Amino acid sequence: MLPLVVDGASYLVDDKAIIEDVSFTIRDAGLTILLGPNGAGKSTLLKLCHGLLSLSSGSIRWGDVNPREAQQKQAMVFQRPVLLRRSAAENIDHVLKLRRVPSAERARVIEQSLKWAGLAAIADMPARKLSGGEQQGLTIARAWALNPEVLLLDEPTANLDPGATRRVEDLIRSFAATGRKVIMATHNIAQAQRLADEVLFLNHGRLLEHAPARQFMIGPSDPLAARFIAGELVE
Repeated sequence: MLPLVVDGASYLVDDKAIIEDVSFTIRDAGLTILLGPNGAGKSTLLKLCHGLLSLSSGSIRWGDVNPREAQQKQAMVFQRPVLLRRSAAENIDHVLKLRRVPSAERARVIEQSLKWAGLAAIADMPARKLSGGEQQGLTIARAWALNPEVLLLDEPTANLDPGATRRVEDLIRSFAATGRKVIMATHNIAQAQRLADEVLFLNHGRLLEHAPARQFMIGPSDPLAARFIAGELVE
């Protein structure tokens, strides 16, 4: 489904640009980080790429795939886990039913996805009573169950302690290692250093730099990106 081509993308709310004239191309599998301070437009850009929001101008294309088909080949995980008042296994079963996966196949996929995420022991537990880390792990397992070509992640560890963050990052690495695409938003520089193959740096809705992760972390070319990496507040 790659490349992802974003061309002159803008998104306005009440005439205010949340995303302003953003253009980039992502050609390769692996892990792309959307990095920037709070309010940079990272979450909005992810939602635009996933088709949850409509552009005010510009275009977003996933290879030669039409937007509806492209959305079906993606899964998105949000900062706050969105879970039904059902067991962990039933949460995964629900999305598989929506995709019209046969019952016998659903049971196999549920078992595999929970085992992959290290959550087999909590299959029958109420999803909303799990710890924060377990809940986020479950949302990623649920995404994995859909076998998407692209996984979009919006600040998935923002509310987690270091141990849970590490476990979620391990799942993200595992997903990317299969040759599929991961695009993840974060404001956490250390996390970007640990995970990213490439970085897109945003500030106030504008894309200021797009570079390989190592190159970006050693010395970003944009002055505001350099200030951000240095731990200074980007205004």
